[in-house]
Amino acid sequence: MLTSADLDTLLLTAKVASIATAIMLLFGTPLAWWLARTHSPWRGIINAVVALPLVLPPTVLGFYLLVLMGPSGAIGQFTDYIGLGTLPFTFAGLVIASVLYSLPFVVQPLQAAFTGIGEHALEAAATLRASPLDTFFSVVVPLAKPGFLTAGILGFTHTVGEFGVVLMVGGNIPDKTRVVSVQIYNHVEAMEYSEAHTLAGYLLAFSFAVLLVLYTVLKTSPTTHQLK
Repeated sequence: MLTSADLDTLLLTAKVASIATAIMLLFGTPLAWWLARTHSPWRGIINAVVALPLVLPPTVLGFYLLVLMGPSGAIGQFTDYIGLGTLPFTFAGLVIASVLYSLPFVVQPLQAAFTGIGEHALEAAATLRASPLDTFFSVVVPLAKPGFLTAGILGFTHTVGEFGVVLMVGGNIPDKTRVVSVQIYNHVEAMEYSEAHTLAGYLLAFSFAVLLVLYTVLKTSPTTHQLK
């Protein structure tokens, strides 16, 4: 049985993951499109920077974000100067850390989807005098729909399961930064294994169900074959 504190952490986690996923899709889409289309020498460097969270220990990324957003860091000094204060141990800081940590799970599926579209559809749109923006929304987005679906789901679920980064940057403040992964850790640390089992079981069932839906939808999607 979930306690009221467990329910609060679930709601906060869903809120963080939803906002972070929306931000990642908003900024990750043009970034992925640029990475898929550019021949710039900076492409490899930007790809490496985006993928860093995949290989870095979460605590390392969390530590550097904590330093940068703290009172002595460049970001912290800027946000304090404009009247926002410092971001560590706040909801906003938690969202920013989640975005940076989960960004490759959004950018890479979108980049693969954009790369798989090929030139023929884009050239056909150009012959009809479609603007680049119109081509993107009327041609690219429909063809890349499986990529958007994958990016959104992976970005959301990965944010839900974060621990190291959110603990370093957000801390463990009830109703403010305590997300579900931290709450499970709290239960285990207090030797409340029954509560930890219940909350972890819900998270496991949710993750499995989401991935099952994802792979089922992608398998049956009529646009999947167009990306190959």
